[in-house]
Amino acid sequence: MRVLGVDPGMAATGYGIVETGNGALGHRGGPGRLIECGVITFARRSSLPRRLAELHAEIVALIDRHHPAALALENAFYHRNVRTTLVLGHARGVVLLAAQQAGLAIAEYAPATVKKTVTGAGAAPKAQVGAVVARLLRLREAPRPADAADGVAVALTHILRT
Repeated sequence: MRVLGVDPGMAATGYGIVETGNGALGHRGGPGRLIECGVITFARRSSLPRRLAELHAEIVALIDRHHPAALALENAFYHRNVRTTLVLGHARGVVLLAAQQAGLAIAEYAPATVKKTVTGAGAAPKAQVGAVVARLLRLREAPRPADAADGVAVALTHILRT
């Protein structure tokens, strides 16, 4: 099974495409394999509608290129700044739209659930998430930048929880 994991944001959206081995990661077959990961970034002065259109187009392109069976998305956390929370909700919406249009299975996970599933601790720092992602996927180093590692962690969470 191939999963696209997304850690949405309006400055940077991290993503990772992970494919399972003969079964789920580690415990039911072989280890997973990282297909691609990275970060979708936007020009600082771009308007919100333009950023949303770019994010949608990039997610559609990832889906078209890799044909995942599922999209795993990190839930919005509630930020002190209401505007930040609302804008993040817009980003999540266009990612969900792209997945729905492609007919993907969709799963959403809270940030603490992603950290706990991958590292064993719900409050794990970004560096620890990256290190464990690298170990689980037998990578020489953690995906960079940290937002890319977070996207991979979301994909791994879906694989490990299904």
